[in-house]
Amino acid sequence: MNQARLKKKLSFIESVENLKSTIRTGRSATGRQESTAEHTWRLALMAMVYAEELEGVDPHRLLKMCIIHDLGETLHGDVSAIEKATRPEQGARERVDLLQLLSHLDAASAADILDLYDEYEAGQTQEARATKALDKLETILQHTQGCDQQAVDFSFNLRYGRAYTDHFPALNYVRSLVDEQTLKVIDATARTR
Repeated sequence: MNQARLKKKLSFIESVENLKSTIRTGRSATGRQESTAEHTWRLALMAMVYAEELEGVDPHRLLKMCIIHDLGETLHGDVSAIEKATRPEQGARERVDLLQLLSHLDAASAADILDLYDEYEAGQTQEARATKALDKLETILQHTQGCDQQAVDFSFNLRYGRAYTDHFPALNYVRSLVDEQTLKVIDATARTR
């Protein structure tokens, strides 16, 4: 047992606690703004549930990637997908923040997480594509379930992340189901205006 390494790992776990309080733009069905940690939890659950449907994807790597994909938001918060399109520097900012968080870990553990994060950001492996697809699906699904539907750009959601969800037949099908829900919300929202 390496007590120094275990102590560093605890320090890292303590340093990411703020992710529980990092607020996203979406709201829960009860109207409360969701946290990044809540989004990550459901994303990881989706990965676990759908992993067997994703040919060529290592479920363990997928789950790990889902868990770490938004760690960089711990220090400076979440930026919506629409905002990210106008702020290309956001990815670099999140990586710098992640590096700061990883400084709490031993070199090998930090390198493992950073490698996963960089793989996710590059979006070239099956696991990275699946994580990105599920990340988009979780966000879009939350928008259909949240109670802030007047503030959501549902037409954006119908396009959002399609390149990733279309890559996997199973996720393409799930996407069609979520898009159906999105269209129902668009219709219901239009009728209440």
